[in-house]
Amino acid sequence: MPTPAELSKPQSRQQPRPLSLATRVMFFVAAAVLLCAGLLATMLQNSIEAHFAEQDAGELQAVAHSVLHTLQDPALQPQQHHASLHQVLTGHHQTYYLVLGADEKPALSADGADLTPLFRLTRPVSQITPADLISWDQGAHTYRGAILQGPKGQQIAVAMEMEFHLHYLHLLRWTLWLTIAAAVALILLAAWLGVRQGLLPLRQLSNDIRQISTEKLHLRLEPGQVPVELAELVQSFNQMIENLQQGFSRLSEFSADIAHELRTPLSNLITQTQVSLSKERSLEEYRELLYSNLEEQERLAKMVSDMLWLAKTDHGLIKLQPAAVALEPLCRQLFEFFEFIADERNIRLQYQGPAVFLQADKVMLQRALSNLLSNAIRHADADSTVWVRVNTLPGHLEICIRNSGPVIAPEHLPRLFERFYRADPSRQRHSEGAGLGLAMVQSIVTLHGGEISAVSVPDAAQSPGHGYTDFILRWPLDKRPLNQLS
Repeated sequence: MPTPAELSKPQSRQQPRPLSLATRVMFFVAAAVLLCAGLLATMLQNSIEAHFAEQDAGELQAVAHSVLHTLQDPALQPQQHHASLHQVLTGHHQTYYLVLGADEKPALSADGADLTPLFRLTRPVSQITPADLISWDQGAHTYRGAILQGPKGQQIAVAMEMEFHLHYLHLLRWTLWLTIAAAVALILLAAWLGVRQGLLPLRQLSNDIRQISTEKLHLRLEPGQVPVELAELVQSFNQMIENLQQGFSRLSEFSADIAHELRTPLSNLITQTQVSLSKERSLEEYRELLYSNLEEQERLAKMVSDMLWLAKTDHGLIKLQPAAVALEPLCRQLFEFFEFIADERNIRLQYQGPAVFLQADKVMLQRALSNLLSNAIRHADADSTVWVRVNTLPGHLEICIRNSGPVIAPEHLPRLFERFYRADPSRQRHSEGAGLGLAMVQSIVTLHGGEISAVSVPDAAQSPGHGYTDFILRWPLDKRPLNQLS
């Protein structure tokens, strides 16, 4: 039995499943066909009814004129009018007349129908048109007629039975609706078959997609083997698989790099400890071992800290503390920090450019420039110069860190900012660092809305395989308030 707490919880309603594509297509096709067929049937019926009305008006006009002509014929006696009119109406089936004299009393009429109700329904006209026709029911019959005004005050009512017209229209309606029903059924069947046939490429795509797994990310769908309407979908799917494959590849390399980076210091710790424990050591030797182990542990701690920082930037957990930062004093402060390392190889550090201010998190900017300068000094040729050149361009500031040294192959340049990436195929690292410095620089620049790229070109004036390598930061000159940059 549910508890009161469970009863108080809102019950989630399961959303009804949408109708299938075939059902929706068939529904809209059926609605369109019924609408068009209904309009066509209505127009056809109205056209036939208008034709019948025009035909009846002409026939009744002729009968009325025949009656009037007979009444005005001086060669005929009044007692001969009925016989003469009976002969006149021989060609007009189920047509009747009633003549009222000037005193509005019946003067002459045809046998078989009472036309007196017509005088209560309409007024005499000088010319019978379809608009003047009046229909009424009398017993089991339906009549349609009009009243013609005679020249001497007489009124000539003429009418005809409508059974033939009504029977024809009834058959026409049944025929039309049966035809429409059959047409709708055939069209729906054709639509169902068409939709089913049209969905075959989707079913084939579904089968092809099932073949793709994490072990078969190299498989791709063929855009040329699907209808044009699905080509864009296939291309988007292939692009998604391409991104997934690259992501899996980077993840695999990343895992291998982490294992490699952790293996070296851990192996050093284990080896040194095992060697030290192999025999008795002096207190000084144990102290040196602990110092050596501490260095390896600090390296591991820094690498883990850097990896954690990068993970936070990926998830937007790093908050900037923007402020106005003077670029030249910051660079010269870093020059002093790296001066001792640079002097060992006679490398000069130079700043070139205007004195500018950046809207940036000073700590992060210092970290990015420090990583780039450290990288430039490490890979620079001895007796060379590392330049920091600053150019002010429309909308952004360009900071270029250049060194002279071995040229980086073009295929490696786009991947230099990947974590743990090594341009050396042997994947061995002989220098300090865990391979996260450039990745951190890119994250810092991206956090500030900027971009970073690398260019490496050979120089004929230098030894073969050597040239200039530039790391170019494009830093936005943001005009927003500082508290909106984070």
